[in-house]
Amino acid sequence: MPNLVTSQARELQHLNMDTEKKKMEKERGGILRSQLQYRSSHVTNTKGLCLEDMAQWSHSLQRLLASKYGMQIFQAFLKSEFSDENLEFWVVCEKYKKIKSSFRMASRAKEIFKRYIQAEAPREINIDHKTRDLIRRNILAPSAVCFDEAQRIVYGLMEKDSYPRFLRSDIYTALLDSISESVKM
Repeated sequence: MPNLVTSQARELQHLNMDTEKKKMEKERGGILRSQLQYRSSHVTNTKGLCLEDMAQWSHSLQRLLASKYGMQIFQAFLKSEFSDENLEFWVVCEKYKKIKSSFRMASRAKEIFKRYIQAEAPREINIDHKTRDLIRRNILAPSAVCFDEAQRIVYGLMEKDSYPRFLRSDIYTALLDSISESVKM
């Protein structure tokens, strides 16, 4: 009989722990959603954002990334999902391509490799071993195109995964609705 009571007590304790864990996850999700809504509400307060611009974002990832506000909102969305390293890498590569100094390019290439490319990097992106090795060779003689293959892969991942999720997200639809409502007024 004592074993039955003890096992029921343990089961009750596990249920309580599961309930607490779910409650904490729900609160954490609510906090993240609030932070994202706060960030995006500050973007909507800018005079430069309009319904036509937002409507363009749904046509392609390229159009979204070409928009200053679109990029900010997409980045906030990705941060809320803990998956902003791909966009961050893509932006860093775009800036890298504009570097004119070969010394600065070599230095920056090593930084980018350490931060995003090498195995166990702090902001490691999801690329295959072959691409990782190609970049390792490319940065020995850095050029504006040494990260192009990884950038292409990351863009494809965002286009097929993150971007469609963003367009279906509550934050995007709520923002679109709020801009639509402000146009009606």
